[in-house]
Amino acid sequence: ELEATSGRDLRAWSKSWLETAGVNTLRPLVEVDDRGNYVDAVIEQTFAEGFETVRPHRLAVGLYDLVDGTLQRRERIEVDVEGERTPLPQLVGQRQPDLLLLNDDDLTYAKLRLDERSLATLLAHPTAFAESLPASLALASAWDMTRDGEMAARAYVELVLPVLDGLSDSVLLRALIGQVTTAVMTYSAPAHREEARRQVVAHLADLARRAAPGSDAQLQLVTGHCGLLAPGDDTSFVAGLLDGSASLEGLAVDTDMRWTLLTGLAAAGEADADAIAQEAKGDNTATGRERAARAAASIPTPEAKEAAWQAGVVATDTPNSVVDAHGLGFGRTNDPALLTPFVERYHGMLEEVWAARTHAIAEGIVIGFYPMALAGQELLAATQAWLDEHP
Repeated sequence: ELEATSGRDLRAWSKSWLETAGVNTLRPLVEVDDRGNYVDAVIEQTFAEGFETVRPHRLAVGLYDLVDGTLQRRERIEVDVEGERTPLPQLVGQRQPDLLLLNDDDLTYAKLRLDERSLATLLAHPTAFAESLPASLALASAWDMTRDGEMAARAYVELVLPVLDGLSDSVLLRALIGQVTTAVMTYSAPAHREEARRQVVAHLADLARRAAPGSDAQLQLVTGHCGLLAPGDDTSFVAGLLDGSASLEGLAVDTDMRWTLLTGLAAAGEADADAIAQEAKGDNTATGRERAARAAASIPTPEAKEAAWQAGVVATDTPNSVVDAHGLGFGRTNDPALLTPFVERYHGMLEEVWAARTHAIAEGIVIGFYPMALAGQELLAATQAWLDEHP
């Protein structure tokens, strides 16, 4: 039916898209003359090692110019991308735009790259798009470049923080906060990690105070702020919301929000096991037990991390969801010394856990208790050594 409607032979499309794995990367390769006009333009398609498939794509190429501080689309070109290099003769002779966006209107599925001029434009004008879809596509491209090591994590953070201000798209806001958190805590250079974390923590608190009362944005910004708190931070904002001495118009400090606030305080060293136990008395539910386990494991002390390890990894009677909660709290720290002793213990328990536990619990332990907060060369070397010894 799709062939009849489209007038195209889709058997080759089906083979390359539905019967193969992996994702392709599309990158614009452009040359301009001394007047700023294109003399050559090509879309390069690449694949990851082990996934050697080049797929056909139908996509649009958008040419965006800065007009009075706003990125406006000058032209849209729709093309079929075939093979590893697809020429764009339609661009030759045209003035180079401020930003060239592959896959404009999001017609295909691929990782996208920005050329040098386009990336510079995006970094200098992160909120200039008039429409949300091209803005989301450009930000997704920057995120893929960050994940693949083609863009510095700190540059990504500097790009996204201004975008969060006033953003009303709840799904995009949640994704961006999560990506900024990952960029800071996992992808940034350890030497710069604490500075970047403090910058984001302060920015999220400021945005939360200015967000529309009762909005999704307000809720997510408070949650994101709490999720990055660490010892040494100013926790008066969060503590006030929890004990009622302060308020944020429209923010419902319900059971779930109380746990969010308390876990943030625990991770900052401002709430102890007794405070968590007291909160758990008022929430005697399965979810309450999970949130209490996560909060207790977030406390930045060797004793709390050891207790989480014993309950989540060593004990064999802890429910699946509580194992996951212990893992989430265990991994939360910006003090490498707290998790360094667990690197050898983590790799040492893998085979036994995988052989003895159910798949769900083993997966929760293997993923949840990986000491990701140590992200750096030493952890990489230890893990690679284990993989090499256990093919």
